[in-house]
Amino acid sequence: MRSARTLFGEESQAQTKKLVAEFIGTALLVFFAVGVATASFGFGTAGSSIAAGVVATALAFGLVLLALAYAFGPISGCHINPAVTLGFLLSRRVSTRDAIEYWVAQVLGGIAGALLLWGVLSTSSRYSRSGTGLGADGFGKQSLVGLNATGAVLAEIILTALFVFVVLSATRNTAAPQVAGVVIGLALALVHLIGIPLTGTSVNPARSIGPALIVAGPALSQLWVFIVAPLVGGAIAAMAHNFFYPVGETAVRVDVAEPVAG
Repeated sequence: MRSARTLFGEESQAQTKKLVAEFIGTALLVFFAVGVATASFGFGTAGSSIAAGVVATALAFGLVLLALAYAFGPISGCHINPAVTLGFLLSRRVSTRDAIEYWVAQVLGGIAGALLLWGVLSTSSRYSRSGTGLGADGFGKQSLVGLNATGAVLAEIILTALFVFVVLSATRNTAAPQVAGVVIGLALALVHLIGIPLTGTSVNPARSIGPALIVAGPALSQLWVFIVAPLVGGAIAAMAHNFFYPVGETAVRVDVAEPVAG
């Protein structure tokens, strides 16, 4: 029989792997997907077509998350999004302690990914934080359609609620885990297709915090919207999910952590 110390050590090691996976996953999401957003809208690689930039960025977020879901899903569940973790917490799929540790890892990962992206892009003679930016979210003059703060809050709540609801539903015990990553990736791409012209699309506080800290200015002063609104949306999604799929019917398998998302 293994000693309590051995069991504790194994549990601690497993938790460390989960947190590292959440950190790396969030960093990669920001680096690749926000990188495409910056290239499309900051550097103008999409040309004069705004629609091309929207589609390219939406696909980037969806495809990166799809890949990460299968890479890190078996390790941590691949939340890589504080709103998703909140949804899991309120659906009683993770403990409060695990949720807090996930949030810390995700935010630090988002900041690391943004710093890495900024470090790469800043080597270009065409780059400037004020002009090119870093794919930060925003409203008012920072919105492609001029959405005000109220509109931005409502948009982020609705988009996040839909996304997190899909995540929770796709990772139910009775759902098919083999396709969960595809469903979740497509859901993230979908909310970006409408969300990019509105706010740039956050639905993920960790994704917004890193770029805002680097470019500062309006992105930083408006950051509260992209922290509060996605968390509210995540909570609404959890309540809706618990209504349609009572907790006792949706327990996650304990042998495998399904791909989740962010």
